[in-house]
Amino acid sequence: MLEFDVVIVGAGAAGLFCAGVAGQLGQKVLLIDHAEKVAEKIRISGGGRANFTNRDLDPRAPHKHFIGDNPNFCRSALSRYVPADFTALLTRHGVSFHEKHKGQLFCDRSAEDLIQVLLRECEAGGVTRWQPCTVHAVSHGAGGYTVDTGNGSVCARALVVATGGLSIPKIGATDWGLRLAQQFDLPIVPTRPALVPLTFDEAAWAPFADLAGLALPVRIETGEKKSKGAFDEDLLFTHRGLSGPAVLQISSYWRDPQPLRLDLLPTVDVLAALTERKHTSRRLLANELATWLPSRLADAWARLDPLLQRPINEVPDKALARLAQSLRQWQLTPTGTEGYRKAEVMAGGVDTKALSSQTLESRQPGLYFIGEVTDVTGWLGGYNFQWAWASAFACARALASAPP
Repeated sequence: MLEFDVVIVGAGAAGLFCAGVAGQLGQKVLLIDHAEKVAEKIRISGGGRANFTNRDLDPRAPHKHFIGDNPNFCRSALSRYVPADFTALLTRHGVSFHEKHKGQLFCDRSAEDLIQVLLRECEAGGVTRWQPCTVHAVSHGAGGYTVDTGNGSVCARALVVATGGLSIPKIGATDWGLRLAQQFDLPIVPTRPALVPLTFDEAAWAPFADLAGLALPVRIETGEKKSKGAFDEDLLFTHRGLSGPAVLQISSYWRDPQPLRLDLLPTVDVLAALTERKHTSRRLLANELATWLPSRLADAWARLDPLLQRPINEVPDKALARLAQSLRQWQLTPTGTEGYRKAEVMAGGVDTKALSSQTLESRQPGLYFIGEVTDVTGWLGGYNFQWAWASAFACARALASAPP
């Protein structure tokens, strides 16, 4: 039976990075993945350019950009491997990158450049890679872990689970990591799609279905107090509901049957502007509304109330006040999400109460969980990749310093 210091299951962002670092720190590493290609999630992220981290991340206050039952769990790992550390790695490999929006960093050329960096780091660490290779079973004994695979059985003193979450099953997502955690009696925080478009009742959404493809900047909120989420981002209308950065962000905070609260004109004093136009214009209200809103949305909104389908100078003051309030405080309740098929990440996962924040080792000795499989979910914009790098780095350092 082949022997290794560590077996890592999952050749995505966290698994590849952990393997490379651990190998270069002297560990004999086997990296296994069931898919034919490594790091498909990196390959498709950021429009093919991989939004690989975010300069705005504050490791001292992870609750600002991460959710989970204990958002502060990730502080230790994030503070020991910061965005500047990863950009320095890319620079050493000659990969250029740029900031696009709110601290988000992307590869200049292609996500493939980032994947090649991770593969070269694995080569530098002498990592053995088996891919595609299925893991059939895992058992634990006095000598560590025995992993039965499609390439035969191997043993190792440590096992790292980097299998990601349930999002985007078409590129290979499975629940293997969660099932393994349960095998060793580790608790799981209930999982759900996150960073995902939201859907609405078909009849209720009918007035807006024809707006598919329309986008505008909004302020969006849901929840209350500690569970409240609020973002100033772009909203995108779809045939079935809402998407765009605003909705992807808020979806991580939304819980059925909570409503969403949207301000469609966050920078406009709508009532004052409409009142001024009423005294100076005889155009249809929808035409005036199109001064601040996309014209298709202005038309759709005016159709919601017969009193609004008039020249603005004929619209009653009370109707204008209702209109202003509805635009600044649009409240609507989703019926669901587009599911893991469209979700960028999974919320929930292996309960961090069962993991060391310093090493990512579970209370099952020698069993580690890193990346998305844990109950750590970042905002849209590179935060989840930074958690992958940071948790992988912390784990790799712990593996190298563990007694033989």
